[in-house]
This record gives sequence, C-alpha cells and structure tokens, in this order.
Amino acid sequence: MLIVAALYHFTRFPDPAALKHPLAQLACSQGVKGSLLLAPEGINGTIAGPRAGIDAVLAHIRALPGCTDLEWKEAQAETMPFGRLKVRLKREIVTMGQPDVDPLARVGHYVEASEWNALISDPDVAVIDTRNDYEVAIGTFEGAVDPGTRAFGDFPAWWEANKERFHNKRIAMFCTGGIRCEKSTNYLLGQGIDEVFHLKGGILKYLEEVPQEQSLWHGGCFVFDQRVAVGHGLQPTGHVMCHACRRPLEPADLSRPEYEHGVSCHHCLSEFDDARREGFRERQKQIALAEARGALHLGR
Repeated sequence: MLIVAALYHFTRFPDPAALKHPLAQLACSQGVKGSLLLAPEGINGTIAGPRAGIDAVLAHIRALPGCTDLEWKEAQAETMPFGRLKVRLKREIVTMGQPDVDPLARVGHYVEASEWNALISDPDVAVIDTRNDYEVAIGTFEGAVDPGTRAFGDFPAWWEANKERFHNKRIAMFCTGGIRCEKSTNYLLGQGIDEVFHLKGGILKYLEEVPQEQSLWHGGCFVFDQRVAVGHGLQPTGHVMCHACRRPLEPADLSRPEYEHGVSCHHCLSEFDDARREGFRERQKQIALAEARGALHLGR
C-alpha cells in the first residue's frame, strides 16, 4: 500500500524559490510523486509514495521556516495516484486574489469533526460550501449553501452579492482539507462578520473520523488525484475524471452519448472545438500506447 498525504501550512517564506530544488530532489529520490505548491505565504499539496519516502518528505517540510507544527492527513492507495512529481512556485498556495487576506493574522473558530454535526444542525447557523461548483456537484453537507463559484477567487464577489441572506446568522464554512477556509474565514472577519466557524481538517478529516451512520455528508468528496473522489473512511467512490475538462463523473455518466474517453463528457462537449478534441484524441492514443508498454504517460 502507498501512503497519500494531503498537507498545507501558512507561514512566511521570504524566498520560496530557494526551497524548490532541495524539496523536489528529495521527493524524487524517495519515489514520492504528487503536487506541491510553494509561495511567500506557505506550502500546499498532496503527495503519495512509500511510507519511508513520505516520512522523509514530511520531515524535510517540518524543518522549513515556521513549519514545525505542520499537520497533514493520510490515506492509503493500492496504486500510485499521480503520474509525476510537480513542485511549483505560486503567488498564493490557494488563489483568492485578496491581498488584504492574511490567515496568519486571524481565522474563524475551528470546529472538530466530532462537533460539526451539532453546529450545522443549529437553525441559527448558515453553512457555506467554499469549493468550486464541480466539486459541490458530487457531494456536500446536508443543508449547505452552494455559491456556484467556478473558482475560489469568485467567492468575495458572491459574498458581496449575497451577504444580506445571512443577516443575523452565524456562519459555518467548510472545504476539502481546510485551506480555503483559512482564507474565507479571515475574509469574512474582515467584512465585519463576528461569528465565523470552519471545519478543522476539512471534509477529509470528517469522512475519516465520523461514522457513516452518524454522518450528515452526502455523496463523494472530490480530490485532486487519480482517486477522483473519496467517501467515508476515505475510500474511493468509483467516480472517474473527464481528462478533457478535469471534472468528476459518476460511473453512469460514461454511458451518456456525449462521453468519449479522454475527449469529452456532457459537461464539456460544447466547451471545446473540433481541433481541441482531435488533440485530446491524439493524447489519449499516446496514453494507451504508453500503458501498453507498461509506462505512464505524463499527459495523464
């Protein structure tokens, strides 16, 4: 079994570019793959590999400036869920586009997974899903508000247009692993909302700890690797990904006439022209040839 570790940590990196090569070199030497983002505000990513390799990379990250108390979430996978390792430099580790937002200054009240059901069942609490629309479409918490945003950077405009709906409400927010809520709760506090809460560890921690029979979660939780989505116990749900638009699909969606493996689905059939789809077909052909050789095509 391979270990999948999802992590983020806000801290000050004066020179994130200097951290990139040593981190990438270590991860590659340990057989660790996945995606890590480095920015002046910290680190974010998901990696997978053997136990010893994951331990080595996590120890390296904990030794970075301000990362001693790094937390992460683990799951297991029978096969490697990533094709390669990517260590990238970004302006933000999660893009909100609000320069005044600073999770290191203050955030909302953390709520443990074991206490989340009681909070969101309170009629005086409005529950807001801060994820993108395609993520919400396959699963969310009972009674949660879906902002319908296509990107996290759209959230401030949505709030400005809808804030009157939440007058005199306490606000509870959640996301996949918790990172978006670090910023969205700081944003709402800056907008004058006093009682703001967020699910500590995100949906993944909730699905790991809360028994299914007690759960208020419905559906799958989208994850950014080849598992596509997980459910209770962090077990894969059977969702697949459209490799044209990167949206998750239910198994039944593969029978729809719009679906062509690696080329299109009912979400994106009208989004790409014939030339783009022909390019997707060629990529899928190369992926199939690589698999026949026992290799993994990097375009996957």
